Amino acid sequence: MRALMFLVSGIFFMENLDGTVIATALPSMAASFGVAPVDLNIGISAYLLALGVFIPISGWVADRLGARTVLASAIGVFTLASVLCGLSQGLGVFVVTRVLQGMGGAMMVPVGRLVVLRATPKDRLISILTTLTWPGLIAPVLGPPVGGFITTYASWRWIFYMNLPLGLLALAVALSIVPDTRSGGARPFDGRGFLLTGLAVLALMYGVELVSRADSGWQAVAVLLASGAVLLLLALRHLRRAAAPMLDLAVLRVPTFAVAVRGGSLFRAAISAVPFLLPLMFQVGFGMDAFRSGLLVLAVFAGNLLMKTVTTPILRRFGFRPTLLCNGVLIVVSLLACALLSAGTPVAVTVAVLFFGGLTRSMQFTTLSTLAFADIQQPSMSAANTLFSTITQLTMGVGIALGAIAIRLGRLWADAAGWQAVPAVDFKLAFVLVSLVALAALFDAAGLERSAGSNLR
Repeated sequence: MRALMFLVSGIFFMENLDGTVIATALPSMAASFGVAPVDLNIGISAYLLALGVFIPISGWVADRLGARTVLASAIGVFTLASVLCGLSQGLGVFVVTRVLQGMGGAMMVPVGRLVVLRATPKDRLISILTTLTWPGLIAPVLGPPVGGFITTYASWRWIFYMNLPLGLLALAVALSIVPDTRSGGARPFDGRGFLLTGLAVLALMYGVELVSRADSGWQAVAVLLASGAVLLLLALRHLRRAAAPMLDLAVLRVPTFAVAVRGGSLFRAAISAVPFLLPLMFQVGFGMDAFRSGLLVLAVFAGNLLMKTVTTPILRRFGFRPTLLCNGVLIVVSLLACALLSAGTPVAVTVAVLFFGGLTRSMQFTTLSTLAFADIQQPSMSAANTLFSTITQLTMGVGIALGAIAIRLGRLWADAAGWQAVPAVDFKLAFVLVSLVALAALFDAAGLERSAGSNLR
């Protein structure tokens, strides 16, 4: 069990690291591809989008082909795609290889996490999920300094080449320890649900991506968003009526799971925008090099680690609802504090602000991930895990797009107010807008009963 947990945590770390590791390398990559740095957010979004599209079928594939077979194959695809990303010579090819990489990643973590969840008793769920969620917190923060170091002292291409030895090691371990479990009575494949859901996600996410780009036309954006909304309604209608839907929406009737999905999605989107915004603000707005900006972001990583040591005692002492509300307010404060940073801010103050943000980010992420499964019974664990994994990855992709959109809106806001002379004003206003998204999530958490999740305490 322990070896399996280390493997799942490791591949979760590798998957999430590749979601943001290119953040500090964006200016260098943009120069290689001949595009603007902000336009390269599609490289991050494409990866996360592929995860969101293909995660829903991970449970069905694992039941049919076996957990070990699927996991090993996914690691192989992910590793190969990483090498191809490093070899890319243009933005179009890079986006395609990132999609392939995301397809491999979509099968890695959900299958491994499902095996662990099925074997975990309720009284150990907080500690187990704390272990499984730390890579999702640390990787996006560790990504910028790692990417900055590699970009500054080598080439951005080595960001992807380094996955080769890690992937080969994970592949060998997976083949050795993962049981090849499968379900003899696996449900039939919901092709219509997969098609409708996939097309809806593609249309909506690409539409949001175009909103974040200054050169996109409003007609294309309107068509994509409208088409995505219609497809999503059709997909929801099908998933509610199908006998064996690809995504089982019945688990949304569990109040704690529903809050972790609804309000939690807003929090995750706001939180996911930060690793995209910070390195760009430090480099483009403040004129720092990639390595220095990455080192500063390490303060968030330190806050994540420290909070992990006290997360379980806090949850058991105060409960889920008070923790979500109080810590949610602190997240809003930490985002607004980022808006007050400038090139002249003392390093110690900048580090303190980022460290504080890391503390609150870690607490909220773990609390939401644990609350989601607090009242889920074992027969519904697979359906809940698949739905939660899908929505989590989609909201992370939305978070990256949210960061790019916030920068664009911040620039428009600054131009309208005549604040063009304020250094990095578009980034400052972007953090204000992201903080409002985090604030909106508090209203959903306020609807929880005070005893929510008490069976885990």
